[in-house]
Amino acid sequence: MRAWRGLQRAVSSALSSGDGAAPRGRPRRRAWETSLSPLERVRRLLPPEEAAAVGQCAAAAQSPPEEEKEAAEEAAAAPPQVPPEAAGARPGPFRAGELALAEVRRKHNTTLKLLCRLAADSALASPGGLLPHRDIIGRLPGQVLRTSAGAQLLLRRPSLEEYVLLMPRGPTIAYPKDISAMLMMMDVHAGDTVLETGSGSGALSLFLSRAVGPKGHIISYEIRDDHHNLAKKNYRHWRAAWEIGHKEEWPDNVDFILKDISTAAADMKSVTLDAIVLDMLNPQSALPIVHPSLKQGGVCAVYLANITQVIDLLDTIRTRKLPFLCERIIEVTHRNWLVLPAKIKNGKSSQMMETQENSEEPPQKQYEEIHIQDQVVLKESEYNESLSDDAETYCSVPYVARPSYWQDAHSAFLTKLRKFRPLVS
Repeated sequence: MRAWRGLQRAVSSALSSGDGAAPRGRPRRRAWETSLSPLERVRRLLPPEEAAAVGQCAAAAQSPPEEEKEAAEEAAAAPPQVPPEAAGARPGPFRAGELALAEVRRKHNTTLKLLCRLAADSALASPGGLLPHRDIIGRLPGQVLRTSAGAQLLLRRPSLEEYVLLMPRGPTIAYPKDISAMLMMMDVHAGDTVLETGSGSGALSLFLSRAVGPKGHIISYEIRDDHHNLAKKNYRHWRAAWEIGHKEEWPDNVDFILKDISTAAADMKSVTLDAIVLDMLNPQSALPIVHPSLKQGGVCAVYLANITQVIDLLDTIRTRKLPFLCERIIEVTHRNWLVLPAKIKNGKSSQMMETQENSEEPPQKQYEEIHIQDQVVLKESEYNESLSDDAETYCSVPYVARPSYWQDAHSAFLTKLRKFRPLVS
């Protein structure tokens, strides 16, 4: 430190003129009165002509060219770029022709969902009264509206899962919980070609259409005329509503074919399939027809209601020596839970009961209060709860957690078959 201070004094004395003034006529400052940059320190150690050249180079490096200045000004004046993912959904209000989902709160903390297609001259009929569609059109989703009888409805746009569960159906649909498991089984990517046997009501076709994207292709066979027409209708209605509520179109990538798959051997010869979904009573009759078109290592997902059907399927594969390996047989179950504020039947909160229990009272009275405390019922939650009620609920009332009365139990067995190339002896 002493050596550094001595060097500073030597440099200052070398640059000074002897009368206590700096070369440019400014009074000499002490080292702790100013902070010099490394370039300035080097420049002060050089002769005057070389120091001036160093200063000009530094000024040229700090000042950007005129072209760079103009580019920076144009970039600052240009509007901000919108990312591609933000341009998909249309956050505007409801418009005529698109789908709207109304939620009605009922007793025992249940929710009734109503699906409707908005039209200016129609009305939504609910257990709590009528709500004209003209009162919905022009409103933003997520608002609560009142019916003619005073009931409250929460309006929003439906998801694909909700549309599949609420759309018109003929046969039993493949439920979304099973469809998601089958999509994971088949490992479907954008641009894949997938074969579906059994269009049904069109639920699986919609999810497959979204999974493969605009560059993909879905081939859906159906043997029954009424099921074929219903699947096409549900698919067309969803695409039309999606186009109104979103900026991009839903891909038109599903070919609905009214034909028995067992008679479509000639059609399958010219197709290369990435995956197959069999949703039919006798999938073993379709395997000999479709397996030559499935790529090596491809997956065939089979949707069957009974385990005896799974046994028949595997027995047919073994006896006919079809090139399939059974990797998994699963059933998908969901367990729904209710977590809600609790309330004592006599209207007192459990915190008040605990305070009474801690007080000195006869044992018989304490037993009665504990017995009352165990009788807990669920408090109904409504949209029009006041702020004071919410504060009391979250501050003093505990929560009750229990499984829901309505559970999504067994709906089907999902069998995963993998195509392989047998060894040649």
